[in-house]
Amino acid sequence: MSVTDPAGFEPSAKGPDAFRTISEASTELGVPQHVLRFWETKFSFIRPMKRAGGRRFYRRQDLAVLKGVRTLLHAEGYTIKGVQRLHKEQGVRRLIGAGEGDIPSITPPRIAELPTPPAPAIAAAVEAIAPAGVPAASAPARPPQPTRTPTPILQPDARSRLEAVLRDIEGVKGVIDRLLIESD
Repeated sequence: MSVTDPAGFEPSAKGPDAFRTISEASTELGVPQHVLRFWETKFSFIRPMKRAGGRRFYRRQDLAVLKGVRTLLHAEGYTIKGVQRLHKEQGVRRLIGAGEGDIPSITPPRIAELPTPPAPAIAAAVEAIAPAGVPAASAPARPPQPTRTPTPILQPDARSRLEAVLRDIEGVKGVIDRLLIESD
C-alpha cells in the first residue's frame, strides 16, 4: 500500500520539505530527466536551485509546478504554447492546481457552438466583395493582374559580353566532354 502526502507526492527517505535532485524529481514525477531539463528551457517559471557545478535541486513547490505541467502536457493534451499562455494569463497557482486535478478549462468553443450569421448577412457580404456587374457565383477568385513588360537588368553591351563568355564556357565544356569520352 502506498501512502502519499497531501500534495500527492510519494514519500521518500527525505523529509517532505527536503530538496530533491533531478533524479529524485524524475522518479517522483515519472518523467525522464532530459524532459525536466527541456521544460526548463521552455518554461521560465521552472527554476530549480542550482549549486556549484550546475547541479539542480527542486523544492516542494517546484515539484508541484512540474506535476501540473506534466498533467497539462501529457494527460490533458496541452501544447507547450498552451501551458505558457495559461501561466501568463492565470499564474503559477493555476498550474499547481492542474497537478492536483483542477484542470483549467480554456478550450475554445466547438464550431457548432459558434453563432452563425443569418443568411441575408452572408449574401450581402458576398455581394460586397464581388466585382460590379458580375454575379457573385461567377466572380473570379482574384482580379487579373496587369501585365508588365520586364525592364532589362543588364545593359545591352554587358549582355553581349556575358553571352560571349557563356559561348566560350560551352565550348570548353564540349572539349572536356569529348576528352572524357575518348579516355573511356
